[in-house]
Parts: sequence; C-alpha cells; structure tokens
Amino acid sequence: MTRTVLVTGSSRGLGATIARTLVNEGHQVIINYNNSKESAEHLVAELGNERAIAIKADVTNRKEVNQLISEGTKHFGQIDVVVNNALVNFKFDPVKQQPFIDLSWEDYQQQIDGTLKAAFNIVQSVAPQFIERKHGAVISIGTNLFQNPVVPYHEYTTAKAGLIGFTRNIAAELGQYGITANVVSGGLLKTTDASSVTTPDVFDLIAQSTPLKKVTTPQDVANMVSFLASDKATGITGQNYTVDGGLTMN
Repeated sequence: MTRTVLVTGSSRGLGATIARTLVNEGHQVIINYNNSKESAEHLVAELGNERAIAIKADVTNRKEVNQLISEGTKHFGQIDVVVNNALVNFKFDPVKQQPFIDLSWEDYQQQIDGTLKAAFNIVQSVAPQFIERKHGAVISIGTNLFQNPVVPYHEYTTAKAGLIGFTRNIAAELGQYGITANVVSGGLLKTTDASSVTTPDVFDLIAQSTPLKKVTTPQDVANMVSFLASDKATGITGQNYTVDGGLTMN
C-alpha cells in the first residue's frame, strides 16, 4: 500500500536515506528542510516529482509546521506517516563536546526544542487527520546513547530520552484511533553530516564492542523506519527499537 510519509529534516543525512528507502518501497515522501533548499530540491529531482515534494519549515515553529502539514496534505491528498528526524545544531564531536560543568541550560533547551517541541508540533498538527481516518503512524528517531553514553553528549541524549516518554504517551492515548507511535534508536551512524566530525577511534571502539563488529549505517536505521511505516507494523506501538548492531540489548 502506497503511503504518504513526511520526514522532517530530510534534505540530507539520515533523513535523505529514509526518504530514498521509502520511495524505493513505493511510498510518497514530503521532504522537509529548513536551510538546505538546494539539497532538498536535488533529492526531489532524484526521487521524481510524482513521488516527492520539498517543503521548507522550521519544525520548532508551530505556524510553519501547520503550513507544512497543510501543503503536504494538499499536494498528496493526505499524510499517513510522520517521521520526526530533524536534528537542530548538533555535531557528534567527542573532542569539542563540552563537559557537563561547562554546559548552560540554553544548550539543553536548544536540543529539547529541536527534539521534543518539534515532535509535539508535528504530531499535534497532523493528529486531527489521523484521528478522522482512524489510521496513522508516528515514528521518531532516538538514540542508543541514553542507554550507553559512549560519549556523554549530555544535552542531545537527555532530549532524546524524553522523546521515548513522549512517544509512549502518544501511543497510549491515540491507539484507540488506530494510530501507532514508535521510536527507532540508532547507534552512532557512519556517516552523516552530524557524525562527520566523529573521530575514527570512537567508531572503531563502537564497532569492536558490538556483536556484529560493525558500526550502524543510516541504511540500517532507514530499513527499520520503512518497516514501521508499512502495513506490516500496524500491531506495534509504544516501542523503542534499538538498531546498533547489538551494542545495547533490551
């Protein structure tokens, strides 16, 4: 079944891999971007205008999110799935990461807004059409770092941990309308724009610590997102799926 999927922050990196995977599975995608217009337009050209559209929106801004949902719905007729993937101003840099004692609350707030406020805006804006049709899926991108902080990215990891609580409450309340909500938590991905500054020794350490002796790729995560977006996953909700080569085991 062809579904329309909104992927936030999908002009590049993991989001672009998710968008490509979904289109390859026969779905339609709304590519959301904030600053990377050129990358978004190139991705649409690659995927085809009949399958993809690019829409600019700052997902921390509710007015822009409402417009994003409205334009995407108008273009494809409806939205069936949302993927909360956007990452706001964060790099996985183990050298430049500030120690806890030097962090400010504003550092935390930026990541909380980029993760939780953005998910809140997206889900609350799209929920009315999900409820009306009694069908819909919310998929949010988390991290395994909240279980195993190989590098203590305090502000990022704290926000992502909160995303799991947000998701499970959505699952509990909106499940009566046929709406599912799940989290896909990847390991440190090799490689995205955000992880491009990660040092090789960190990647090597992670690889050697996993049963599979490999680092997680964006495609690994995209494959799980694609499954949760499909009609094969309608009986799954409130879960956090860790895709990290077995580094963390639930």
